[in-house]
Amino acid sequence: MRIRAVRPDELPLLQEIERAAGECFRDIGMPEIADDDPLPLDELARYRRAGLAWVAADGAGVPVAYLIADRVDGNLHVEQVSVHPGSARRGIGRSLLDHLAGLAADEGVPALTLTTFAEVPWNAPYYARCGFRILDDDGLTPGLREIREREAAHGLERWPRVCMRRAV
Repeated sequence: MRIRAVRPDELPLLQEIERAAGECFRDIGMPEIADDDPLPLDELARYRRAGLAWVAADGAGVPVAYLIADRVDGNLHVEQVSVHPGSARRGIGRSLLDHLAGLAADEGVPALTLTTFAEVPWNAPYYARCGFRILDDDGLTPGLREIREREAAHGLERWPRVCMRRAV
């Protein structure tokens, strides 16, 4: 796998990857998550233009996974990381996270953050194996609190959610 910046013509592929990756939520009783629309193309394009969107591409150069990030309170915040199920369980998601951590280190950014489902095996438990630690409410920055509020408004609080941080 080669990690590189997303190209403009690949944005629809990111939506396809996210849809495919979301299907596994259906199997654990979270069909609302599986049915949730991926980010719109204009929003994905905004991440790409900001230099905060990467893909993991197979040997033929076709993206099989992607990561987009935001800058939140001086850290890089993982907004979305999705791996196509046909390429899952090969360390691709971890490689994308490590790539972002490397970029953060180069920029002097202290940490990566994210929000995720606490009890979904490929969410918080997975991120813990990748070096992220759960933040308690006292550890939440203003930007993370705002993200959690937006998630709650979107209905994600129906299932337990956590904020996590990985020092760089």
